[in-house]
Amino acid sequence: MNETHAQKSPWRKWRVPLAALGAGLVAATVATMSAGAAETGGSTGSAGSGSAPVVTTDAGAVRGTAVPGAYTFRGLPYAAAPTGDLRWQPPHPAEHWKDVRDAAAYAPSCPQPMSTTAGAQSEDCLYLNVTTPGPDEHRRDGQHRPVIVWFHGGGLVTGAGRDYDPSKLAAEGSVVVTVNYRLGALGFLAHPALAARDGSSGNYGLMDQQAALRWVQRNIGRFGGNPHEVAIAGESAGGESVLAHLTSPGSRGLFQRAIVQSGTFALNQLPLTKAEDDGRTFANTVDCTDQSADCLRKVPVEKLVAKYPPSYPRAAIVDGKVLKESIGTSLAAGRFARVPVLNGSNHEEEQIILATHVTLHDGAYALLPPGGVTAGNYQQTIASALGVTDARAKAVADEYPLVSYASPAAALGTLLGDADFSFTAAQVDQWISKRAPAYAYEFNDDAAPARYLKTNPPVATHLSELPYLFDLPDAPLQDPFSADQDKLAKSMRAAWIHFAATGNPSTAAVHWPSFHNTADVKSLVPPTPVDEKDFATRHHYAFWSAG
Repeated sequence: MNETHAQKSPWRKWRVPLAALGAGLVAATVATMSAGAAETGGSTGSAGSGSAPVVTTDAGAVRGTAVPGAYTFRGLPYAAAPTGDLRWQPPHPAEHWKDVRDAAAYAPSCPQPMSTTAGAQSEDCLYLNVTTPGPDEHRRDGQHRPVIVWFHGGGLVTGAGRDYDPSKLAAEGSVVVTVNYRLGALGFLAHPALAARDGSSGNYGLMDQQAALRWVQRNIGRFGGNPHEVAIAGESAGGESVLAHLTSPGSRGLFQRAIVQSGTFALNQLPLTKAEDDGRTFANTVDCTDQSADCLRKVPVEKLVAKYPPSYPRAAIVDGKVLKESIGTSLAAGRFARVPVLNGSNHEEEQIILATHVTLHDGAYALLPPGGVTAGNYQQTIASALGVTDARAKAVADEYPLVSYASPAAALGTLLGDADFSFTAAQVDQWISKRAPAYAYEFNDDAAPARYLKTNPPVATHLSELPYLFDLPDAPLQDPFSADQDKLAKSMRAAWIHFAATGNPSTAAVHWPSFHNTADVKSLVPPTPVDEKDFATRHHYAFWSAG
């Protein structure tokens, strides 16, 4: 990219995870049984009579639950519990079962600190959830439906599949899978003692996601989904994960489309040598001074979570197996899966710092200086937050003069959002569009209901688009939609579903241009998306490109 990635911030020792601050066909493939009939082999019933759907997966039968407009199957194991000797190993196959397994409740979330995720946590957490259209929703006679596989955000240290209720996406015509994957030290610790035979270590969370995608290929047809119309999707760290799968050799053939939401902020991954150095330091921190795998696998999970250094970058690792090189390097060189990509960001991604005093750059979180950003420390804060020289920081400050903004913090939020999200999103669009269909958007509803925190004044910031696609049962501070916002939400869901089915987000109501330059960005505004004409100007694209 440029020298904005060159130096470390002295405040990086205070990094913290932002999210912590933050069937017509199914009726043919799903046996709709009453609870008693499922266990006794009795006759089938209908969802309308209060019965529950049963599907036979390759590991055993599961009984789901009927919800408004959809069926949901929760807590389905896609891999064995990564505990004991399986801690810090690639995911192993899940065990089979004989009786019908109840799938009405979510499984535990993966261990994490300071989480906004509700419910229990356990190291035994490799489960996914499947939501399908109900028996009378968007019947497609004899056809399977497109599939959206959702990887949650949370800086690769927090979050869970249960945070996202996709009932509306399912009811409107798709099968949706939400996934738990290992986080923090359990998901991304690299250490020589944990290395596989090929020398790689780390990226266990990404390997979990690949295992979930293999489960989808084997099983999703039984839920009425089309394994040849699979779109992987995610926001923030989930969006970064989608980009990782675009470039990972081990993910090829497991999906046919990719949706990246606010995920282009971490295009430079940590090399394995540096990650393993950090791993040795971490081993000492948890009293494994012998640096052995045996010691590390005996450390209580609570201690691993508590001691995992906040100074570690929240990004995947160039381990030589899952990732052969940094994501940005792969995309720029054309070494990625040639599938259609829908990629976007929000209008003011970093204005969330107005509420959190936390900024995000290149996969790392950093607190702003004590006392906040002021006119006196504005340039210094730019240098530290972006990791650039004083000369470059002065050029950035001149490009974003304080007189143009309501406060120094607002100015910083705008420039960081442009540098780390808007510019990088457009750069990724440029790289991808040279070799595969690409579609770009910017979410621009400044009155969007906040997921975690409200900015003052309200702006479309990081996380703002999520409630337009999902219900967020564990998220506070959500205001109801206006009539126009509800129309935008339905338009976005329709676009996401049509993209999963066809590789093109255009619908009968809204045309999306394919990306050729920044004039092709779709602006998501209520009530109906429109073509955006000034993306490059508003986000200082020429300035960042020249830097």
